[in-house]
Amino acid sequence: MTTRRRAIKTILAGAAAVASNPEIGLAMTEKHAPVVRKGNIRHSVCRWCYSGFSLDQLCVFAKQIGISAIDLIGPDEWHILKSHGLDSSMCNGAEISLVAGWNNPKFHDQLIKNYSDMIPRVAKAGYKNLIFFSGNRQGMDDETGLKNSVEALKKIVGLAEKNGVILQLEVFNSKVDHKDYMADNTPWAIELCKQVGSENVKILYDIYHMQISEGDIIRTIRDHHQWFGHYHTAGVPGRNEIDDTQELNYPAIMRAIAETGFKGYVAQEFIPRSGDPLGSLAASIDLCDI
Repeated sequence: MTTRRRAIKTILAGAAAVASNPEIGLAMTEKHAPVVRKGNIRHSVCRWCYSGFSLDQLCVFAKQIGISAIDLIGPDEWHILKSHGLDSSMCNGAEISLVAGWNNPKFHDQLIKNYSDMIPRVAKAGYKNLIFFSGNRQGMDDETGLKNSVEALKKIVGLAEKNGVILQLEVFNSKVDHKDYMADNTPWAIELCKQVGSENVKILYDIYHMQISEGDIIRTIRDHHQWFGHYHTAGVPGRNEIDDTQELNYPAIMRAIAETGFKGYVAQEFIPRSGDPLGSLAASIDLCDI
């Protein structure tokens, strides 16, 4: 453990040095060879959870601990990922907001324009996943929201297919974090995928959110994994570290994901509450590397 902590400190120092002098920073981190992972889970991490670090710093650290991609990065920062040899595992930048989504016709023209512009950019950059959101109900019933979403998505899904880009609907809980969000349960999201009828529309299955909304995580993964194109993590309750301070058994969940033959990414999306956020990230990757 002492050796591991010393190595993490060296990596952190190197990551900090990257911002001012990349050659010195990379030389410091290269004192410790990157961790080689088992390969059963492809590891990613969500950028927004580590906003206290520059993207360069996060990339240096990520590579050293065996993370091969960063989630939720838009076009303006793709060049940074490429400079570090990391994938953009979930692109964003086409959405309007979390609450203004595809379920509401008043946003359709803008969303269709945004996604029609962004899909080819994602493909040209060599990436494949682009996030989208249902939007809030705002008094709308779920059946109407589903119908509206399907009708509009069908107008861009052909472009996604042509470019090899997968549109990923993120599911949120509406009990704690995202009040009134429509895609707050797996059945609604699966029905949307079925009705659009394309392999290029999938679900970003957020384990944290669905534990709060409906539970039964492992059974859901086993029964419905064909609809899931990406996974997010976090501890329940609190959205913090995924260790033994919370209720989910992440090693068991990772084994369930791996057993389905899933080849996409699992991205850490917890908010570190420890005084060592990157140490918490390293520990989470250790825990999920089954």
